[in-house]
Amino acid sequence: MSPKLRILFFPVLLALVSQPVADSRATVGVAARQDWITQDAVVTVDLARPKELLDLLTGDQAVSFVTSLPSYKEQATKPKFQEFLNIVRFMETALDTDWRDALGKLTGGGITLAVHPDETVILIVDTEDEDMLRRLHEILLNISRSEAEKKGKSDLVESKRYGDVTAWTFDGKEAHAIIGKRFIMANRPEGLKAILDLRAEAGGKSLASNPKYKVAKSQTKHGAVATVFVDLQVLTQAPEIADLLKKQGENPLAALIFAGIAEAIRDSSWLALGLHIEEQTLICRASINGNTALRTSPAAFAFPKNNAGGALPNLVVPHRIAAMTLYRDLHQFYAAKDDLFPERTSGLIFFENMMGIFFSGRDITSEVLAQTRPEIRIVVAEQKFDPAIGTPAVELPAFALILRLRDEEEFDEIAEEAWQKAIGLVNFTRGQQAMPGLIIDRPSHGNTKMTVSYFSTAEIEDKTKLAQRFNIRPTLAMPGDYLILSSTDGLARDLIDAANGEIERQVEPLAQIHSLVEVDGIQLASILEANRHTLVRGDMVEKGRTQEEAEAGIDLLITIAKLCKRLKLGVGTNEVTTEAKLEVKLNLQ
Repeated sequence: MSPKLRILFFPVLLALVSQPVADSRATVGVAARQDWITQDAVVTVDLARPKELLDLLTGDQAVSFVTSLPSYKEQATKPKFQEFLNIVRFMETALDTDWRDALGKLTGGGITLAVHPDETVILIVDTEDEDMLRRLHEILLNISRSEAEKKGKSDLVESKRYGDVTAWTFDGKEAHAIIGKRFIMANRPEGLKAILDLRAEAGGKSLASNPKYKVAKSQTKHGAVATVFVDLQVLTQAPEIADLLKKQGENPLAALIFAGIAEAIRDSSWLALGLHIEEQTLICRASINGNTALRTSPAAFAFPKNNAGGALPNLVVPHRIAAMTLYRDLHQFYAAKDDLFPERTSGLIFFENMMGIFFSGRDITSEVLAQTRPEIRIVVAEQKFDPAIGTPAVELPAFALILRLRDEEEFDEIAEEAWQKAIGLVNFTRGQQAMPGLIIDRPSHGNTKMTVSYFSTAEIEDKTKLAQRFNIRPTLAMPGDYLILSSTDGLARDLIDAANGEIERQVEPLAQIHSLVEVDGIQLASILEANRHTLVRGDMVEKGRTQEEAEAGIDLLITIAKLCKRLKLGVGTNEVTTEAKLEVKLNLQ
């Protein structure tokens, strides 16, 4: 297939129009698309209401956002992009409509994509305008014939009858047909034949009759714009996937961090996913029927002990880039270390030795970790530097770990001693290398005393391009029963305010949610832009890219960050399934 034709096919046809090609005057009737797909499909994506997604992604706001981007304006000046726009204009003229209206009419009845074990890919599209579909097919047919003749391979474009249906191929490989308003395509002739055989066979073994598909479908919330079904029993048999899941399941620390998700996938027979749209927010809910309920699993220490338990909401601070809250019982996990880690690794030995030094020989299990609640929170935020202190040449974000203590009055001084020992060890190590050390200060924020460590800039004249170490001002703060370990005192102050607010509100946990992650795209874009020059230079050095290539890659990353105003992912379990909910609020302003 010629490059020109591919330019048309993939953005217009595969990006929700599909490749319209074929003939037959038969009527589709009322058969669901799933009735025409064989039940051995491993992955099935069904877009029930494409127009809702098209309205969001191709509406005036979205188009205005995209066309205003510098990267779009740059691409628009290139010959290949102009060629693409000319093809779109030609198609609009030929179909007597604009491209958005054409997309809506050509896909409005729904789209289903299925992948089978033998790598056969099936695409079924129900259109709203049969005449437009046939006109588009005729145009593409003529283009294909012309290109094939130029290559001296006119036999690549041919048709063949299958019962009452005429099937076509444009490149001698794929096969497709139009049946009434329905367009069907397979990446190989055998795939199309299987569709037509199933269509002709009443009560055949279709995807719709697959028991796993039925159960998975019932788990999706009503009114989904799109749904996805994955046969995990088949997919997880692939050697690469099986090996990965096995390694994750055998690693106790990984099982704890990822809350047994790998184990749950390995033990599940299906995955169901539903996509909903609420204003400018995409909401994706996924569930699998494995929940690693065995309490002997390392992942058990990530599960709330009762139905009301769970992770706390994320902390909100100014300039926040990302936040993560985990329900993880570190005390019980470490208490079971002899069973979980029968062989004492060098990493575990090093950890125990260092903890013994910091906590003056106290027992790590019963005297240190026993003081922590099963709540781990991490916050990342953009820094705002004080010109009087100085600004680093590379501006790194601040980050912090926040824990909750069971008996803060007993543990506060123990934590303070351990923190100062850690700072002292850093200074001792740097001193051996004749490098400047950290200065310790004890300022207050409100009623909370902080321990702040910093590198002095007093003897530095130009404070506008400081070394990277000046991004760090390690800080310990303990407001109430909160233990804050922050990379900067600025973030520590914001977290003290956030913690005090939670104490006043008596915040409640998110029932049965063991992991919660949020990313603020606008703030992420801000720090990427602040370090754009450094990122571009790094890409050029590490990946051997030209400056133009590196700039295009970083600008694309910034654009994606700006597009996602907020991303929120929550993962949890119940008695039957493991579930996840992803919300992506788009920024189309």
